[in-house]
Amino acid sequence: MSHKSLSKLDAPKNITNREKVLNQDDFIVSKTDTKGKIIYCNEIFADMAGYPAKDLIGANHNLIRHPDMPKLAFKVLWDLVQKKDEFFGFVKNLRADGGYYWVFAYITADLDLNGNITSYTSVRRKMPQSAIDIITPIYRQLVDAEKRGGVQASGALLTNLLEEQGLAYNEFVINLQLGASL
Repeated sequence: MSHKSLSKLDAPKNITNREKVLNQDDFIVSKTDTKGKIIYCNEIFADMAGYPAKDLIGANHNLIRHPDMPKLAFKVLWDLVQKKDEFFGFVKNLRADGGYYWVFAYITADLDLNGNITSYTSVRRKMPQSAIDIITPIYRQLVDAEKRGGVQASGALLTNLLEEQGLAYNEFVINLQLGASL
């Protein structure tokens, strides 16, 4: 019997407010091909996402994309990693049971000997509640802006926020991960 990979269509439709919290010392690790299909995941990822690891292999990583996440976050991610730059960010992921979990994500491109991107590796860890408290309303504003004016509108909103803070994107994210407040 052949194994069918999960797709975004298999994501839960019934979204709940049940949070699963990543343990302080846990790291979620996954690798995707250049199109975002999962080629490796550790057991912590499978446990947090709520799917058997074998079902995650071959699935597009967007299977776990939560509807509360602004599209802008993934545009920033792809823009950076496709240029072989590092991405740091906060991600609210969707679980198989409709619940969610928050992570601080670090994503890099994996290169062959000629410097060509062969895959992407993502390592995620727990983010502090203080960062969740700050990023949740920001993401809500970004999603609302996207509903009105697309990713361009949320991009302008994020640029304004960063300018008000006098911070570059990575500084802003890392400061929040380290427990800073706005």
